[in-house]
Amino acid sequence: MYDNNIEDIIKAKEGSEDAMSKLVENNSGLIWSIVRRFRDRGYELDDLYQIGSLGFIKSIRRFDTNFEVQLSTYAVPYILGEIKRFIRDDGPIKVSRSTKELCVKIREIQREYLNKKGIEINIEEISKLLNVSKEEIAAALDSVNCVDSIYDVNYKDDSEGNILDKIPANDETEKNLVDKIVLKDAINKLDERERKIILLRYFRGSTQSQVAKVLGISQVQVSRIEKRVLADMKEMLAV
Repeated sequence: MYDNNIEDIIKAKEGSEDAMSKLVENNSGLIWSIVRRFRDRGYELDDLYQIGSLGFIKSIRRFDTNFEVQLSTYAVPYILGEIKRFIRDDGPIKVSRSTKELCVKIREIQREYLNKKGIEINIEEISKLLNVSKEEIAAALDSVNCVDSIYDVNYKDDSEGNILDKIPANDETEKNLVDKIVLKDAINKLDERERKIILLRYFRGSTQSQVAKVLGISQVQVSRIEKRVLADMKEMLAV
């Protein structure tokens, strides 16, 4: 759908403003299809388009022409991420960069620990690993969770899902394309075991017990990993 000439990409990466402008223009439909998801959020869509364009430009600078993926596919997480960061940083609750960075480290430790041992790691163990007080660990998790709950969770009804899931786009074809691209990207970022669990559970309709037998782990482990992965994917796909 988006015709991005390799020569233009190379020129843009080398600093050609004309090539960069041409790529942004050629992909304006993709950027707008993502921006429209944020309508009625208290922001001018033109401003969000500019933010999304910055994300697209970042994706070009980091794009490797040897990738076996289209630039438009590669750019979607960058566009979403740039807009997502802007909205969160501009929100009523401000979280310092150091706190956000600490939370990223904490989540990575939690993810690795659960993968290896099948159980949740406690705050005291995280504190020892990072050489940070338990109070700082708890504060970091609480502060970021507050921001996530404001922007990600739908409190208007009892249904599961985030606010982004409730926002329609005008162009259904564009919306479906973006949804598929982002979902594929999110699944590809999972490790092998996580990916198998999601594919078996949600694309082949296997039960947790059946998945457990295939992977040689317990049903409880499958349940825990599945719950964590779904939470991570919701965060990745949310605004």
